[in-house]
Amino acid sequence: MHQVGASFLQIAATVGGMAVLAGQIAARVATLRVDGAEFMRNLYRMGVKSMPIVVVTALFTGAIMVIQAAPLVERFGAHGLLGWGAGFGTLREIAPLLTALMINGRVGANNTAELGTMVVTEQIDALRVLAIDPVSFLIAPRFLAMVLTLLLSVIFADALALLGAAFTGDLLLGVAPAVFYNGLTSGLLGIGDVMSGLVKSVVFGVVLALSSCQYGLGVTGGAPGVGRAVNATVVASAAGIFILDYFVSFTLD
Repeated sequence: MHQVGASFLQIAATVGGMAVLAGQIAARVATLRVDGAEFMRNLYRMGVKSMPIVVVTALFTGAIMVIQAAPLVERFGAHGLLGWGAGFGTLREIAPLLTALMINGRVGANNTAELGTMVVTEQIDALRVLAIDPVSFLIAPRFLAMVLTLLLSVIFADALALLGAAFTGDLLLGVAPAVFYNGLTSGLLGIGDVMSGLVKSVVFGVVLALSSCQYGLGVTGGAPGVGRAVNATVVASAAGIFILDYFVSFTLD
């Protein structure tokens, strides 16, 4: 029972720390106290350099959606609905979820390791001594870069996943790309389905950014503490993504 209580208090402290950090970031963003050079550097490092893994994940996600739908399409001869079936699941759920998990593993863990190393080596304290606000200089730019990276990555992943689905449908089922995209744009899918996935991408980006920054700034215990923080970030962010995915889906539906 004592262990359960301690775990609950630890979770509450982490969530509270994220809420305080979110308020600090919002105050800096509202007053335009964000380092632009750091933002652009992180946007390139987090966004552009994540493109290879996003491309591979998206293309195979679309292909897998078609493979899973293939038995039903063949059984009922519903080749014209293949585009709708693949697009519905991809745009609303699969693309934002898998992209967020991949960005979590690459960007979130790296951000925690960097901030944790700065804490351990007292670089954060050195910034304060030099009268440089760490939130404006380090945290807010990384937060904005991560949220924007995930949003743009999901848009890119949506297009690539549909491309991979169309190619796989043509290869495995003989469904021409024109038939696939006719099913995709037949009216069964609307702008709300696309926006649902984009809203989720922003929410996932906020969770990922706050989690990685909070665990990075809270590192204690030297180098082993950095490793523990990276592990905690990946687990907490993934759990938060799935939990909020449920609530966002429930709200939007």
